[in-house]
Amino acid sequence: MIDVKSSSSETHQHTHFGFSEVPLDEKQGMVDDVFHKVAQRYDIMNDLMSGGLHRIWKDVFVSRVHPSKTAPFNHLDVAGGTGDIAFRVVQAGGPRTKVTVLDINGDMLAVGRERAQQKGLADRLDFVEANAESLPFEDNEFDAYTIAFGIRNVPRIDRALAEAYRVLKRGGKFMCLEFSQVETPVLAKIYESYSFSVIPAIGRLVTGDGEPYRYLVESIRQFPAAEDFAAMIEKAGFQRVSFTRLTNGVVAIHSGWKL
Repeated sequence: MIDVKSSSSETHQHTHFGFSEVPLDEKQGMVDDVFHKVAQRYDIMNDLMSGGLHRIWKDVFVSRVHPSKTAPFNHLDVAGGTGDIAFRVVQAGGPRTKVTVLDINGDMLAVGRERAQQKGLADRLDFVEANAESLPFEDNEFDAYTIAFGIRNVPRIDRALAEAYRVLKRGGKFMCLEFSQVETPVLAKIYESYSFSVIPAIGRLVTGDGEPYRYLVESIRQFPAAEDFAAMIEKAGFQRVSFTRLTNGVVAIHSGWKL
């Protein structure tokens, strides 16, 4: 699990930034800097890094949201700046499905707004710049909450989970798509080599800077195992918590209900 070393005040706590240890209160700014650098090429890089698999993972993920075709459905997608998940939810739901896209990074949100306009979906989406650890919404406001490939970048995951629980309605569903641990040892070694050798090189070629992608790879390795993260979701108050591994454990879909 992510290691946060406590002391007499939060200012002196430390956490992981990739494989480095940094002051807890500095991590968010460092993560923001990574995504400022990659925002314009974020979706292209996702295709290149995953061989297009991220699209299939996201399709499977959203197929489990089940937005209503007829009733109002108020959905929150956190760390969803470029809109990939939000667009899928809107298209899967009926005319009364509305999605709020929240991201702490304004550059990522700018990309999402532009894409929403191009797709003709802007009137069904709201884009909000805010922190997952302190959501600017009332209690019991949303029917579902999603976060895809974002929670491992949150400095205080327990706070983000608590906020997810707070803003969901009773009967609301929490869902998270995140990288996990490859189950087969041989494939795990191949994946490890690919991640640390190839992905930063692709990032350097496409964006001119490979370091943000080295951080992203390292952050995957530092994220809790699927079983440990499921325990964190339960600790936040969610019930019927479960997870499903995809692609031999490269990613996992986590879910829980506010009952």
